[in-house]
Amino acid sequence: MWFIVARSEFLRRVRSKMFLVSTLLVPLLIVGFGVAGGAMAVAAMETGTHNVGVVDSTGRVVTRFAQTERFNVSTFPSEADVRQRLDDGRLDAYVVIPANVLDTTAVVRYVATRGAGLITQEQLRSEVNDAVRQLRLDAAGLSPEAQQLLKRTPRWEASERSGEGETASRAVAGAALGFGMGFVIYLVMLLYGQMVMMGVMEEKQHRVLEVMASSVRPFDLLMGKVLGIGAVGLVQMAVWLGAVATLGLFAGGIAGLFIDPASLNLPTGTSGDELLAASGVTMPSIGPGLVVAFLAFFLGGYLLYASLFAAVGSAVEQQQDAQSLLLPLMMPVVLSFVALQAVLTNPDGPVAQALSLVPFFSPILMPARMAATDVPAWEVIVSLALLVAAFLGAIWLSARIYRVGILSYGKKPTLRDLARWVRTA
Repeated sequence: MWFIVARSEFLRRVRSKMFLVSTLLVPLLIVGFGVAGGAMAVAAMETGTHNVGVVDSTGRVVTRFAQTERFNVSTFPSEADVRQRLDDGRLDAYVVIPANVLDTTAVVRYVATRGAGLITQEQLRSEVNDAVRQLRLDAAGLSPEAQQLLKRTPRWEASERSGEGETASRAVAGAALGFGMGFVIYLVMLLYGQMVMMGVMEEKQHRVLEVMASSVRPFDLLMGKVLGIGAVGLVQMAVWLGAVATLGLFAGGIAGLFIDPASLNLPTGTSGDELLAASGVTMPSIGPGLVVAFLAFFLGGYLLYASLFAAVGSAVEQQQDAQSLLLPLMMPVVLSFVALQAVLTNPDGPVAQALSLVPFFSPILMPARMAATDVPAWEVIVSLALLVAAFLGAIWLSARIYRVGILSYGKKPTLRDLARWVRTA
């Protein structure tokens, strides 16, 4: 009987316009937000020309950056003079450079109005640091050729060595992929879990569950709703993974639009893949095992949380009544996402290993670890087995709450009431 309920939930949602719109538009929206965020970040970096006052006790530092386009520089003999200009609004910031600025113990003072912003401070710090560095090189008596040699940095090529040989390092790309996978699972679990809860609450408000409970067991109703909506989520995830894989095929061409070959000392016409390699960017490897694990942990995490969300939905009549009951369920999901960065920083560490085995954390953390490093097969199997066991326990617990909750009206239940329903159902 649960299969009929699951099939009905799946077809009803897949045939809706909202499903088609969300499935097709979400990848486009994510790309659009990423491009818009990058454009805004670039725009924020373009701070324009600022009026800056400089009190240079050496008389030499200011000449090194006075002609930059970023700042309109004016020199002053004392800080009292430049401070007055700042208070009058004729300057955006000022810098006081001490006479011993070439010493390692020197302190350069920066004072600005609130509207100057952090980027202005960092840009001015960079200009002063470059000027001081050049003065130190000049003081050392080095030739221009030697100075240029000191300024050059070697190319960095990272690789990983294992029993299969040496391959390009995937630390950065793997961490980025792991974070993306963890974020998607985090977002979709919450989205579909709350969708289950809202569906149960809506049916309870319209007294639909009373009619259905007369012909279908509450356990079958709960299981069918959770599995049906979960299947909808799997379909969407499969479509989105396909879109990501397709986008990865054109990564080289996309890189060619943003990377200037001349900046990497490469000839014009260099392919996008060669540009990525020269930039030290390694595209993450998404093998079939990682895809299967991603879908398996997503499904397991969804089933675990959705069954608990359904229990909450059956216990209340209004969404605002559910907030106090949702807090204990939301905390593990939020903590998983908070721990994601720490796990990706050291994916082979004991903290990452322990957290990725805990069922309430593993749906997000284990796929992220698998993207960042080679996780032993036994850890993946144990983590997945514990997740399945946790789901079975959660569905049993939720079914007992669901059996009483769908017919309970007029009172907002407490956690003590839910515990009593579990014992008596």
